[in-house]
Amino acid sequence: MLGIFSRAIVSLPEELVAAGSITPSPKTTGAALVNKFVEKNPSVVTVQVGDYVQLAYTHHKESPLRPRSFGAKDEIFCLFQGSLDNLGSLKQQYGLAKNANEVLLVIEAYKTLRDRAPYPANHVVAHLSGDFAFVVFDKSTSTLFVASDQEGKVPLYWGITADGYVAFADDVELLKGACGKSLASFPQGCFYSTALGGLRSFENPKNKITAIPAKEEEIWGATFKVEGATVLAD
Repeated sequence: MLGIFSRAIVSLPEELVAAGSITPSPKTTGAALVNKFVEKNPSVVTVQVGDYVQLAYTHHKESPLRPRSFGAKDEIFCLFQGSLDNLGSLKQQYGLAKNANEVLLVIEAYKTLRDRAPYPANHVVAHLSGDFAFVVFDKSTSTLFVASDQEGKVPLYWGITADGYVAFADDVELLKGACGKSLASFPQGCFYSTALGGLRSFENPKNKITAIPAKEEEIWGATFKVEGATVLAD
């Protein structure tokens, strides 16, 4: 899956900007990244949302245990990969139909977060049990919400393209050529919200997240660490 967002939507992560400046490497534009994704994968579905957002996904080579899905409702668009162990109980909690899938559940959970302020965002994500990564874009408020499960079972990466778009994808090889060293593994057990001020841990929401610059020989620009946690969130 692939989501690309312009600076009109997302403020560039300073750590990834710095990494790309310290160790320059070849980059491509956001449009070229989308074209590469389409060329690399058969049966790709692409969705343009306004002037600043492009989403794409394919079922090609997906894991049967962690499938990819896409859904849209009430101008909320969601890319989801993985599966939720507690989907049944969550559907009851949010009043969804029995045949609702994970992507519809995440959209409903996001709507609850958006419409019932000050509902804690970390509670919304912490209630999801399973292997997952998702990207939600709310066109009505131009809000981006991204999250990865506590153990990082579903890979998710983010980086900055040559023309300053922020890209999220489950394929690190895809982002390498487009983002150069402005690339990192999205930290497990964390969420990123443009409405709530950036990157946070949903297990330890009060703990600061810092970026550790990577060694020059590594593909990453930085590794993110939740302060107080015993392991690196990478």
